[in-house]
Amino acid sequence: MFSCYSLQKPGAFVFMTASTFRLLAFLTFSTLAVAGVSPDTVDLGYATYRGNTNELDIISFLGIRYAAAPEGDLRWRAPQSPPRVSGVQAATEQPNQCFQSPFGASPVSPLRTFQLTGKRPPRQSLPADQSEDCLFLSVYLPASSLDLSASLPVVVWFHGGGYIAGQGKTFDGGDLVKASGDGVIAVVIQYRLGVFGFLGGRDVKANGDLNAGLLDQHFALEWVQQHIPKFGGDPRRVTLWGQSAGAGSILQQAIANDGETGTALFRNIITSSTFLPPQYKFDDDIPEGLFYEVVSQSNCCCAQDKIACLRDADPAALQAANQAINRAGLFGTFTFVPVVDGTFIRRSPVDSLASGKVNGARLLAVTNANEGQIFVNATLTPVSMQEYMLLLFPKFTPQQALVVSDLYARTGIPLEQQLALAHGESTFVCPTYYLLDAFEDPAKFKGEFAIAPATHGSDVPLYFPTGRNITVDDPDFTASFASSFLSFVISEDPNLKVNARSVTPSWPNFGGVQSEMLFNRTQDGLPDIKLVESDGERLERCRLWQSLIAFTGQ
Repeated sequence: MFSCYSLQKPGAFVFMTASTFRLLAFLTFSTLAVAGVSPDTVDLGYATYRGNTNELDIISFLGIRYAAAPEGDLRWRAPQSPPRVSGVQAATEQPNQCFQSPFGASPVSPLRTFQLTGKRPPRQSLPADQSEDCLFLSVYLPASSLDLSASLPVVVWFHGGGYIAGQGKTFDGGDLVKASGDGVIAVVIQYRLGVFGFLGGRDVKANGDLNAGLLDQHFALEWVQQHIPKFGGDPRRVTLWGQSAGAGSILQQAIANDGETGTALFRNIITSSTFLPPQYKFDDDIPEGLFYEVVSQSNCCCAQDKIACLRDADPAALQAANQAINRAGLFGTFTFVPVVDGTFIRRSPVDSLASGKVNGARLLAVTNANEGQIFVNATLTPVSMQEYMLLLFPKFTPQQALVVSDLYARTGIPLEQQLALAHGESTFVCPTYYLLDAFEDPAKFKGEFAIAPATHGSDVPLYFPTGRNITVDDPDFTASFASSFLSFVISEDPNLKVNARSVTPSWPNFGGVQSEMLFNRTQDGLPDIKLVESDGERLERCRLWQSLIAFTGQ
């Protein structure tokens, strides 16, 4: 049985039992029925949306516009308020996704010598479901929450995809509502990607806004604060949750404005496999080089005002350049990513975290045991660790690469596994520990997903089973793992369980002895969930990576 909070007076919360919640829901819907008001219609002021109620009594509002279409002169500018529209808009179909790109497929890193495609890529017809006009979000809620005075906690999901791919439609927020026992409202957001969301360079800074994709996310969170009460949500109890670049985005929101936003937009965060690639200053030679590569491939070289030329460019031309440049990157890497812009992101992420200045109050962070494996191409001619480090981090010198090589050689594992371990720790695992260190005790929890193969993303089907193959078909494990996150959303504590089947032992704060909850299973397939101390050798390697941020760009 879940519990939710009921507002008695400003700043005071008390628990409301599920039975009381259902009674209030019945009375609310009885009133709505008598009044002739549709319970699945919400007036946002600028537009009225009608959602759809499924067989589980979960209402979904799909494709709510939260910002104006970022086209033409709005390219590479901060998001703007959506236009007003009359009539009732059907929110029953998934929206356009933002333009998508593949990750790097090259055996070498062009960013070291800046030899990319060298020619303008051919234009191709654009997919019908991809567009610049993609700033939409979807809201999922138990039917009992609309217009209910007992506000529910809210979880906002950030999709991953390396900042160059991903979309909201592959994440059914109803899965989170169901797993919470109808105890939360879920919001799934989209944001600009690739060259459209993360083009760096001086020209963008001078006549636009850097990190447009991050600003989209920030704008969506402001939308949640303003409008989620109309869906029965409590804007003071918002938790952000994301995976991979979604978790990396949450890290960016945590350090945004140098941590001065506090809890104005969200209270807590959950990160699954926090992605932190090299994040250079906007005018570094790499973001500058990428800007001029886009200019070249978009036929804007001769333009006096290059950013104006890019804003006039056909979307198909920009998308062709977007895909070509991303594909030319080193295998398993992502080219267009956030930069240090000096305004929203004021300094390097690792430096920001080390200062302890972060937005939000509490953190639950989870990593996978084999994060780096899928990002290392085993079919390519094997290289040494030193050579691979020079490819992965273009600012590395042979000296730094040798230091890393020597440390990972101590693991005694085969070279291919060393490469995967180094990639996973430098880019996903260690940034998670840096984020944990930035939050004060006792407001943080750490977990690790270890069920084989435990590769990057293999935990996602446990959060979002709809449309995915479930590799862990054990209700006790699912109750223990997936529902822990919803417990945190509802009560800020994974120990206050929303699912009675959970067999997770007491989950202490991460700190002091640095203990983590290990989620695994026995050879017989039974849940094997236990508390372990953080791996001391892994923490030593993370300290090395932290000392090298001037060269990794993190």
